[in-house]
Amino acid sequence: MDCKCLCVLLPSLAFCKFRYPVIIAHPLIAMPDSPSSTPRPPVGRLRKLIWIALCLLLTLVITTAGVWTGFALWFQLTAPMQIKVAAIVFLALAMLVAVRAPWQRRQRRWKPVLWFALFFAGVLGWWSTFKPSHDRVWADDVARLLHIDVDGSKVRLTNVRNFDWRSETDYTVRWENREYDLDHLVTADLVLSYWMGPAIAHTLVSFGFDDGRYLTFSVEIRKEKGESFSALGGFFRKFETVLVASDERDIVRVRTNVRGEDVYFYRLQVEPATLRKLFIGYAGEARKLEEAPAFYNTLTSNCTTIVFDLARAINPQLPLDYRLLASGYLAEYAYDVGGLTPGFDYATLQARGRITGRALAAGNDPRFSELVRAGIPGVSPLK
Repeated sequence: MDCKCLCVLLPSLAFCKFRYPVIIAHPLIAMPDSPSSTPRPPVGRLRKLIWIALCLLLTLVITTAGVWTGFALWFQLTAPMQIKVAAIVFLALAMLVAVRAPWQRRQRRWKPVLWFALFFAGVLGWWSTFKPSHDRVWADDVARLLHIDVDGSKVRLTNVRNFDWRSETDYTVRWENREYDLDHLVTADLVLSYWMGPAIAHTLVSFGFDDGRYLTFSVEIRKEKGESFSALGGFFRKFETVLVASDERDIVRVRTNVRGEDVYFYRLQVEPATLRKLFIGYAGEARKLEEAPAFYNTLTSNCTTIVFDLARAINPQLPLDYRLLASGYLAEYAYDVGGLTPGFDYATLQARGRITGRALAAGNDPRFSELVRAGIPGVSPLK
């Protein structure tokens, strides 16, 4: 159809009584694009992506807060088991509603999130009321606090533990006062006691004097009567911290001969002046705990972190390392920084440092410390 025909038809169509307007398409008449073909503005897509990212972040925050609150209630809520379970179920439902709310398109979607935030703020207020204490009914083996007086090279220790263990429930309680001369301090051994796989070990340090005596320091949880250790509980203020100084026939033998743990000794390559500083560092930790009780923390304040903190106070160049958290590999870390007996590869130090069998054979022999060290690199041969 040419332009002349179009001019004739258009006036006639204007007089037709159509119910709906008629749109006539013609190559010469420009038609607007349909809405479906209009590209989405880039700003709109970016806004949507930002909103999704914020919702994901909020979901993560709510979930983390909810999980932490659940463990806090489990370990610290003093209530019958039924009430504990009911509280955690209520928490789980509240968390689920709060997590879903930001993703829903309704006017009051923020209300569940605000209620959950108020609830969590209340939990934090309750959490802040928990304070460490020295005044509890303690288990026998951590009932007394260590006290150390230092006068020049002379040290006097009060409440050194020297129990005679026959089983975990059958033992003779014995606390002693001891005196040492730091001028006669000659060795230090890193002691690792494995109780939960190769990555987790309890860390102790045993100091040796030239008269053949040994004194071992160990940072432990201060259990109340009837309590047992929980790694998770250690994150939630379940235990206080205690520093134990003990005879090896107590603190090492109870692990090998009573609890069935696997124990390794490593002779530390340490100068005499550094040995003295390390011992004095433990005396300082004992004094701090006497003056102010502290909570044990599985991650930040435990048997391994105190050893590293004391060592780093002496040598600030010591690097941070994942093996400070995976304490079962602490000896390997000490080897890598040059802290163990030189001239041996690590595999040899580890194999010859395993004292479990020798401890079982030694039993309660007065020469226990000497017998378990037989064959350890860096240790003088038995006489």
